[in-house]
Amino acid sequence: MAVESYAEAHLVETDPNIFGGVTLDAFTSSTPARHLLKLTPGVPRDGHYDELAAIFRPVFAKIAEGASERDAGRILPFEPVGWLNRVRFGALRIPESEGGYGASLLDLFRLLIELGEADSQVAHLWRSHIGFVESVLQLQDEAVRHRWIERIVAGQIVGNAYTERGGNQLGTLNTTITRSGERWILNGEKYYCTGTIYADWVAVAVAHPARAGRQIAVVSTQHSGVKIFDDWDGFGQQLTGTGSTTFENVPVDTILPDEQQINDPESSIFQLVLLGVQAGIARAVLNDVRSSVQARTRSFSTGTGVPVREEPQVLQLVGEISGTAFAVDSIVLASVAEIEVALADALLSPAERFAVCELAADRAQAVVQPLVLSAATKLFDGLGASATARGCNLDRHWRNARTVATHNPAIYKSRIIGDYEVNGTAPQQLNAIGDVGATPPTGVP
Repeated sequence: MAVESYAEAHLVETDPNIFGGVTLDAFTSSTPARHLLKLTPGVPRDGHYDELAAIFRPVFAKIAEGASERDAGRILPFEPVGWLNRVRFGALRIPESEGGYGASLLDLFRLLIELGEADSQVAHLWRSHIGFVESVLQLQDEAVRHRWIERIVAGQIVGNAYTERGGNQLGTLNTTITRSGERWILNGEKYYCTGTIYADWVAVAVAHPARAGRQIAVVSTQHSGVKIFDDWDGFGQQLTGTGSTTFENVPVDTILPDEQQINDPESSIFQLVLLGVQAGIARAVLNDVRSSVQARTRSFSTGTGVPVREEPQVLQLVGEISGTAFAVDSIVLASVAEIEVALADALLSPAERFAVCELAADRAQAVVQPLVLSAATKLFDGLGASATARGCNLDRHWRNARTVATHNPAIYKSRIIGDYEVNGTAPQQLNAIGDVGATPPTGVP
């Protein structure tokens, strides 16, 4: 089954959406109508974004070329990560005055959605790095902030090791740091360590002997006491490095300030990265169904007897998928814009800022996931049984979207939103996922 490439889908060299607006005077019967639509709905043209997109789109196109093959063969995308690192994708949010690109949060997510369209797994593995960068930008300690910005600008990537697979009680952690002379030493075992296998550093959620609650300690992945395993066995997003990491007597480079652990908007950024990945999957579904319908010559005896590309019901289905992709983009970017405003609003207290950010991400999550899963299923209705061939690998869109949707289950987020709407209850944040015991630790509801 013919599926056009990412570069063809975007017409990288000729698409008027990329290199200038199209006018109705220039529109002819041979011009695809989709060129009249904004590449990103609801967002005005922005010169800086266009400059950034010109840098990264060729890399995205290259990544897209091998996305299906990597997924089918479980080939970890070390090379695509290297391509992105070469153009310093991880430094997008760092101010230009400090060596980065100075991208707004909205511009970052517009690019992330495009990367997710090219390969949802490559976009996903940057989740921890993106969240960590936002934390660094808020650091009050100038020395620590400068050290990390220098590293990020140099192309160093930060992974994550927050969650323990089991054995820790809800709100507590078995991974610890202890004092040894002038150094803090980290020991423990983590799972769901997304992106860490590709990273230079890893942010680890730990129990601190003198501080309450979860703390974040950052260590080098190059230390001999760090062992990273590609043992994630989910049926989707298999290439994100979401497996185990063990730490044995590993020296700590940085412990994030205690005040940053309270009402930090990082969790909303983490969730929005997943939603950006979902938006990318919706776009990829649209690309594949469009090109497959365009190329299809075989039809059904129960159809109307016209070519599939003219079949009214098939065209309706493609239109519904297109509408879904448009809606998902719009919802995710609206949430990002709300969070960006909240982060810049000096009149908000830390607790208020946390609540605004959490609710923005939660509302988007409650709506986006069923839309994307529906689109990934509808894809097959317009193509028939041949689309289920393993060689097509079109099921990867549903598998990947379904796997992303299991992170931070949306049913809980919907309850949090409802509790806020009806009872005015502000979102709460547990320190750590864990087993529910008979007597929860102090401070855990």
